[in-house]
Amino acid sequence: MKPFATLTSLLIACAAGAFFAPAMAATPAAPAKPDPAKGQELSTKVCGACHTADGSRGAPANPILQGQHPEYIVKQLAEFKEGKRANPVMQGMAAPLSDADMKNVAAFYAGVQPKPGFAKSKDTVALGEKIYRGGIAERNVPACSGCHGPTGSGVPSQYPRLRGQHADYTEAQLKAFRDGGRKNSPIMTGVVAKMNDKELKAVSDYIAGMR
Repeated sequence: MKPFATLTSLLIACAAGAFFAPAMAATPAAPAKPDPAKGQELSTKVCGACHTADGSRGAPANPILQGQHPEYIVKQLAEFKEGKRANPVMQGMAAPLSDADMKNVAAFYAGVQPKPGFAKSKDTVALGEKIYRGGIAERNVPACSGCHGPTGSGVPSQYPRLRGQHADYTEAQLKAFRDGGRKNSPIMTGVVAKMNDKELKAVSDYIAGMR
């Protein structure tokens, strides 16, 4: 009886192994982690012409990328590539990038310590701070801090870091949201819809000097 029992147990074990083996083999491998070193190489070769090699304080018309949330950078690159965010230059730059390229370069920029910025107009700092922290109640414009945080640090995967960003770039993006040139954030379109040029400039300048 013992040899028969042993043989039966062995057959059952083999059958069970054969049943579960395909399921185990089909389990997808964990996605590769972003490689900041590869991202730095890509930044130097491709992105540096406009954003500087480390995403620091280059031309005011281009965004500072240092310290930006990687999820936000990846989202924007993907939307440039897909045409959801219109910009001929960036669409051309993003077109050849793979998902891995986007994650690598985003990881690199996110890991660079951002440098502080500064406001240019003392006359509008108070207005900019008022809008950023309290919105414009009479027109139902919400406070920027509600999404981007009291220090402008944003929320990973949801809202970008703003603190220290070039005022010229921020102002241009706010106007683009308001005027229909940028359509990849319905939330932002709604926020700035009732703001005038003076208010957009003031809050942009305030953001540039946030600490």
